[in-house]
Amino acid sequence: MRADTPVIVGMGEVIDRPAVVATALEPRTLAAEAARRAGADAGGGLLAAVDALDIVNIASWRHDDIAALLCRDLAIDPALRAYHPVGGESPVRLLHEAALRIARGESRVALICGAEAQHSVMRARREGIMPDWTLFGPDAPSPLRGADIVHPLARRYGLTSPTHVYSLFEMASAAAWGQTPAQARAESGALWAHYAAVAAGNPMAWRHDDWTAEQIVTPADDNRLIAWPYTKRMVANPQVNMGAAILITRLDVALEAGIAADRLIHVHGGAAADEPRDFLARDGFAASPAQDAVLTAMTDRVPGGFDALELYSCFPCVPKMARRSLGLGADIEPSVTGGLSFFGGPLSNYMLHAACAMVRCLRGGGTGLLYGQGEFVTKHHALLLSADAAPQPLAQDYSVQADADRRRGAVPPLVEPVPGPAQVETATILYRRDGAVDRGVVVLRTAGGARTLTNVSAEDQATLSRITDDSRFPVGLAGRIAADGDRMIWRAEGL
Repeated sequence: MRADTPVIVGMGEVIDRPAVVATALEPRTLAAEAARRAGADAGGGLLAAVDALDIVNIASWRHDDIAALLCRDLAIDPALRAYHPVGGESPVRLLHEAALRIARGESRVALICGAEAQHSVMRARREGIMPDWTLFGPDAPSPLRGADIVHPLARRYGLTSPTHVYSLFEMASAAAWGQTPAQARAESGALWAHYAAVAAGNPMAWRHDDWTAEQIVTPADDNRLIAWPYTKRMVANPQVNMGAAILITRLDVALEAGIAADRLIHVHGGAAADEPRDFLARDGFAASPAQDAVLTAMTDRVPGGFDALELYSCFPCVPKMARRSLGLGADIEPSVTGGLSFFGGPLSNYMLHAACAMVRCLRGGGTGLLYGQGEFVTKHHALLLSADAAPQPLAQDYSVQADADRRRGAVPPLVEPVPGPAQVETATILYRRDGAVDRGVVVLRTAGGARTLTNVSAEDQATLSRITDDSRFPVGLAGRIAADGDRMIWRAEGL
């Protein structure tokens, strides 16, 4: 085995549940403590030897120079210090890139860390009491929000958040699989119940409620509908205070530090590909060619299957699509962590917690798959970890973008909505906090095959009821676009 083989040697997590908001820990403190725990887990004084620091994007609080602050907190002086953009897949990518730098001889000990304190930030705003945190950096880069990256047409008709957009993929994919809405909801509930059960047994999880499938998917006073068919328990929960860190080094450095071989986790390689950033510029919403390419590359590497999985779980459609890309049945165990709804969704940092959970799992033996994705089913990255050494050196080129592009079908032109006939490509209903319908949103195909987008009026009960009919999806449903003041609305025909 090569001396420069990259191995994960330490992981650390921290959770903060302050009795009063004044004592809440800021993300900087949470990230530093997670790093110290990773150092203690590794042993051998490796934290002090870090020469490369990658920090996952922090959305809940902004610092002018978070890298410098963390280096000061940890008493380290790495040559490489990088703070990264938003992305649910980013911890997987950063871990992969750190391993590649080690394999190339550019680094000896690397630290990846991140943290969020959104729960405390929101509580502080409600209570009007701000903890004594590092000065907020008004000039620090602001994290990109959904409204910053979607097409103007999507903004105009209300599709600006992940909750809104992923529900479009939920409908389109389930319809393509031949499911009824009731069947699709049952699959989501059963899958989410698996995540909830894992979170219930994970001491680092934010919630430990072992909810049933029915409790997850059924609307209730404490489980309101957000975007059809997603209830509150079916979407990521960013209101958490958490930090995580991973230490990775060379095999020879690990052994010289006295770390036992059975505590080393080997990086076997991975794959990445992207979709067009504008979700309205996709070939469809029933699948992701980039996801298919990435996960096919992983199954090709492990034909015997994986011993453990972490399938990204911001919304049910993602792991449902992923397990089909992997050729796995509905009875899978999709997570070693607990999922973004139940373990908690610390924004871009969830998959770093998943990496920690995977390390704990694989120290007992086996091979595991980390799969993360970001934005709107846009960025996809998967990574294989194993208790066993890789059969060959880590490949430097991990892009499968060419395969993703080959898989992509024709993209329909996007046009402004104008009065006339149009059929549903996919749809959702957006709800207010009181449970009332805010609006329907429909992605449509015109008579000429172009794609467009309009609303359904909250007063159009017939069309709304058809969209939410449990017995059949409205994909392909005919209707007409008409002017309604300064916007366009769509109404189903023949109801």
